[in-house]
Amino acid sequence: MFNTRTFPGYILAMILTGLAFAPGVQAKQLLPDFTDLVKESGAAVVNISTTQKVKTGMPQLPEGMEIPDLPEGSPFGELFKHFFDQEPDNHGYHDAMSLGSGFIISQDGYVLTNYHVVNNADEIIVRLNDRRELHAEVVGSDKRSDVALVKIDAKDLPVVKIGSSTNLEVGEWVLAIGSPFGFDYSATVGIVSAKGRSLPSENYVPFIQTDVAINPGNSGGPLFNQDGEVVGMNSQIYSRTGGYMGLSFAIPIEVAMDVADQLKASGRVSRGWLGVLIQDITKELAESFGMSQPHGALVAKVLPDSPAQAAGIRVGDVIVSFNGKTIDESATLPPIVGSTKVGMDIPVGIIRERRQIEIKIKLGELPEEVSTPSTEKSSVEKTSRLGVSVANLTDEQKQELEVDGGVLVQRVVEGAASKAGISKGDVILSINNEPVKSAEQFQRLVDALPAGKSVAALVQREGNPTFLAIRVPDAN
Repeated sequence: MFNTRTFPGYILAMILTGLAFAPGVQAKQLLPDFTDLVKESGAAVVNISTTQKVKTGMPQLPEGMEIPDLPEGSPFGELFKHFFDQEPDNHGYHDAMSLGSGFIISQDGYVLTNYHVVNNADEIIVRLNDRRELHAEVVGSDKRSDVALVKIDAKDLPVVKIGSSTNLEVGEWVLAIGSPFGFDYSATVGIVSAKGRSLPSENYVPFIQTDVAINPGNSGGPLFNQDGEVVGMNSQIYSRTGGYMGLSFAIPIEVAMDVADQLKASGRVSRGWLGVLIQDITKELAESFGMSQPHGALVAKVLPDSPAQAAGIRVGDVIVSFNGKTIDESATLPPIVGSTKVGMDIPVGIIRERRQIEIKIKLGELPEEVSTPSTEKSSVEKTSRLGVSVANLTDEQKQELEVDGGVLVQRVVEGAASKAGISKGDVILSINNEPVKSAEQFQRLVDALPAGKSVAALVQREGNPTFLAIRVPDAN
């Protein structure tokens, strides 16, 4: 504490004044200035407009019939024209237009954008910063990553500087340039909110989450770091209203460029494939598997004729490392597998029966998606300890569901099963790591469960298997 009687007054006044203004000055100095970045990189950002023929839904006159020649001014004439008069070359279609963004990655006209921006487009127009409008052709597109590569006929174009998302940190400032609602070259700024986000619509992209304002028309535009490098491609928003709500997602630039390189080379994208369905491990599941804490990707299903099946991966295995990379959460695994070269022998660390082992898997190529079968009803069997009634599956049901055993849940009452999330129509494939083969055997397994402990139940719902942790009730 200063002694104002002995300390010179003018010096004390200067100190107090400095303390009063320092926080504001410091805050101003810490705020980033993106003006030079926009000037230098804005010219490489493009507006993309597409036209697509879509059905009008309007009724058409039968072939060979024409609108009758009615007197001028007749209300019936206007009615016929309103509902049936179509241009001969339209044939019941009209032009639907949409807008998006993109960025130039090569001086000879290669442009990156989103798959959903150019999908099914009959015409693609790329508008440059100098107001030139050029027709573009799709070189290739990839639905899984939502990335498309298009080409315009031009030379000596401005290009963006490609960076890396690897070193991005949560809280770091980033900037987007795009055409929200058609307002070309709009710049919005925010911070990185999270990394490695897995969205329900796509498991092979570890999205960058930001709070940068992204709206319709921004899709396909670049996300820049403070060094003016593109670190991502703005792709999606999470919204309950259809507009921006503070949750925006960008495709890491490494993913987008890898897809672009493959599309440019072969017109298609090849991804690594294990052939397993996985899920996160909860605290209760970790307890049931004898793990000290939840981590890794729990294998809920091994697909037939897959690399995982050939290597001996089992349902209930927990994948904790892949090719030397630690798997903390299940969402971490698909992007790593997908970006690994097909045909490589990969070391995979797993926890099986409370022991950690390593196996080698020869990675396959990710096939096209297949549909999943539905369940059918059967006769009811009873069990009461967990609060479920189950029935045997018929041979037809097993074939449709692609399972060897299991029982169909017919009824769920209040109890351990309902608290765990088991629902009517689920198929219970295993409990406490024991395969379920019949309703009678399921009853015996349930009767033998340890009271007061958490056990894992493998449940298939709408073709998708998942592990649920059931807390066995204490004995009365």
